[in-house]
Amino acid sequence: MLKVKITTVGNSMGILLPKEALKKMKASKGDTLYLVENQDGYSLTPYQQDFESQVEAAEDIMKRYKNTLRELAK
Repeated sequence: MLKVKITTVGNSMGILLPKEALKKMKASKGDTLYLVENQDGYSLTPYQQDFESQVEAAEDIMKRYKNTLRELAK
């Protein structure tokens, strides 16, 4: 478990993340992180929670409309 402190950033509040945490999340300056609520509180993740369901929906559409998409690509 890593310990972080809340600090003032301009007129807002923020936390500084240790380099080892950023390395594990494969995150760097300018990246977006998501604060996800779960049963134990909150988790910080670089992955968008509903992205997987969006990819599945896109794959389904691509399968159903394969010929249409091929024609549109011409």
